[in-house]
Amino acid sequence: MALLNPANVSPSRNGHALRVPRRGGEGATTTGPDGSGAGSAGPPRIPLLPENKVGQQVRVPKTAELVAAQLRRQIVRGELVEGDALPPEAVLMEQFGVSRPTLREAFRVLESEALISVRRGAHGGARVHTPDGQVAARYAGLVLEHRHTTLADVHTAHTLLEPAAVRLLATHHTDTTLTTLHTALTHPDPTHFHHQLLEHAGNQTLTMIAGMLRHILDTHTTLPTHTTPHNHHDHTHLLDLIARHDTDAAETHWRTHIATIPSQSPSTVIDLLGAPPATHGRGFEGTRPMPMPTPRNSAG
Repeated sequence: MALLNPANVSPSRNGHALRVPRRGGEGATTTGPDGSGAGSAGPPRIPLLPENKVGQQVRVPKTAELVAAQLRRQIVRGELVEGDALPPEAVLMEQFGVSRPTLREAFRVLESEALISVRRGAHGGARVHTPDGQVAARYAGLVLEHRHTTLADVHTAHTLLEPAAVRLLATHHTDTTLTTLHTALTHPDPTHFHHQLLEHAGNQTLTMIAGMLRHILDTHTTLPTHTTPHNHHDHTHLLDLIARHDTDAAETHWRTHIATIPSQSPSTVIDLLGAPPATHGRGFEGTRPMPMPTPRNSAG
């Protein structure tokens, strides 16, 4: 019966002990006959990688997160459109191979992102909503509120963005765009014209950020029911400048206009939690509820 070589016991050659190479190349050379260590060189010494470079802990996503991710991808890519009804729970459970609690947890994730709305009951179900910036605007407002940001601070940022949109309009507008903007002058909501300026600027990123700031300002501002003659004149003059492609004059005129729009208590810290829901305007002020993002357990 062969015996296992005990730990730390080296084999011998011609009566002389040989040192077994250790991990990382330690003791990689053999001892010579005279024990001087002048024998032939062993394998090259390979340094170990730092422990923090390998072996990072990997979190396995929860099944509900994977289901939510697949549905979210279909919504964002337009495979599922506004108002689409998702299949019944029993069908989705079979398609995804998940339990009812897992599917409902995935629904809660998508509800918190305002990508679906779920009605319980016999005639209920989940319906799709396309992303429109409501949750982003809401969350951005909460971040600013946590940083004790004032309305004046938000207003200053907005006065830097909306004139940039006007400059883009004056650079490459179309006759259809001008017709739409002229029609917007007759809208009873004074914020509608501002939304149209941003919507037709041609830069989606600028439209998104400016719309978020506009939402925060609208939430804290009591707006008149109708535009005043002064505002109407400013808006009409702006459209004349845009029609003439006078980019510098249009940008300067609109920066002066929105910088003088009155706001309530501009030195007051914004308060989205205490402010009533916005019911005016379009775009970011849609009629759908604006759910608060809820923390989710990331384990498992």
